[in-house]
Amino acid sequence: MDILRIAVLGIAGVLIALPLRTEKQEYSLFISMTVCVCIFVYLLTKVETILSFAKRMENLIAVDSRYLMLVIKMVGITYVAEFAVNICKDAGYAAIGSQIEIFAKMSILVVSIPVLTAFLETIGSFL
Repeated sequence: MDILRIAVLGIAGVLIALPLRTEKQEYSLFISMTVCVCIFVYLLTKVETILSFAKRMENLIAVDSRYLMLVIKMVGITYVAEFAVNICKDAGYAAIGSQIEIFAKMSILVVSIPVLTAFLETIGSFL
């Protein structure tokens, strides 16, 4: 199972970084970031599965493919932002993490404008 590999990698990273925290805090931070990046890269390998599922969903239901891709973009923005924010907060830079979070929210809003516009046009056609 993939989750077992990731869990073991995370726990091993913590067990290696903990003793270094007292003597060489910068090494502890680098180990933590390295483990986070490894997990994130492994997560990116799962994106192909999600995209193939989205393609199958397009074929099964009559949904415009651009709307489905917009939802996938929004989820991707959320995951990338959460990853970056957590690394910034762990490194002690919570202010930078907060700015990344605000930027991600604005990016999701910008990406969702076509969906919101289509929704409002649909409601307008009923009135």
